[in-house]
Amino acid sequence: MASAAVQRAKRKLPERIAQVRGDRSQRQFARDLGVFQQNVNRYENGTTPHTDFLITLALKENVSIDWLLLGRGRMRRSR
Repeated sequence: MASAAVQRAKRKLPERIAQVRGDRSQRQFARDLGVFQQNVNRYENGTTPHTDFLITLALKENVSIDWLLLGRGRMRRSR
């Protein structure tokens, strides 16, 4: 069974994905990432994203995996 800390982190993940998306529509965001809009919608509504999506998001949007998954550190990675 997952610990309370894991559950809290999982509850915040959809908010962080939406934060990375910003003002873009889910459709445009999905296009930018090369994924289906339905997946973005599911992930922003609480479905746990696939690893491939998280890696793609981190690389294409220059987002820290630590921030994305755990809320630690800065959102954007240093270049």
